[in-house]
Amino acid sequence: MRFRQFGSAGHEVSVVGQGTWKIDGDRRELAVATLRRGLDEGMTHIDTAEMYGDAELLVGEAISGRRDEVFLVSKVLPGNASARGTIEACERSLARLRTDRLDCYLLHWRGRIPLEETIAAFEQLVASGKILAWGVSNFDVADLEEALALAGPGRLACNQVLYNLQERAIEHAVIPWCEQSEMAIVAYSPFGHGDFPDERSPGGRVLASIAEAHQATPRQVALAFLTRQAFAIPKASSLDHAAENARASDVELSESELARIDAAFPRGPKPAALPMI
Repeated sequence: MRFRQFGSAGHEVSVVGQGTWKIDGDRRELAVATLRRGLDEGMTHIDTAEMYGDAELLVGEAISGRRDEVFLVSKVLPGNASARGTIEACERSLARLRTDRLDCYLLHWRGRIPLEETIAAFEQLVASGKILAWGVSNFDVADLEEALALAGPGRLACNQVLYNLQERAIEHAVIPWCEQSEMAIVAYSPFGHGDFPDERSPGGRVLASIAEAHQATPRQVALAFLTRQAFAIPKASSLDHAAENARASDVELSESELARIDAAFPRGPKPAALPMI
């Protein structure tokens, strides 16, 4: 597994981690075993959120006895992100996760509560040791600039955004801005939503061809492409799927292969608003 500095958080973090959005709580034992298999494979970056139903409870069970291995991230909903509400939401998340700290805590997306309230609460949580770093999610450049102006340099650890081969909008402005500001980019939904390209599509055939050359899978090739510039947090639905995701970090794409993928999945024009789901 490859590791990379996670923005200003002061940690080396696995470039491929584990997402938990829509994790299958009805198959609790499998969900927990899959997360643990991911840890065994080196995917120590686990992402969750208070919005994700029982996900925090499942993560708490999965990391029991292994907390020090994990770079643990959760998120506060915008409606809870007031000065007091942020702290209360964090404490609820800590209780569900059965831990005394988060490695990074994110504002899930921009809401109506002024950013200065949320940032002040984040800094209070840092001072109390309940979180070690904080960041944002679904922020476009204008939002990032406002947050940076309020917080000062070196405080925002990451921006978690929608990024996959079929949705590359962040490459226009968000990635360059974050790189310049030494802020980590985290790609959620790196395989899309049930629309990952198969071999019936031209792009799918390109991925399959490159995968064959590396004795890899098309999904591993996709992750290898995305993690050149971002951390990725795919969700796994089985033990084998977790192992497949983890081993994507072993795939090293050549310049010609990168060019083929770029041509097969063009990023398109810059959108008026940052895509999010």
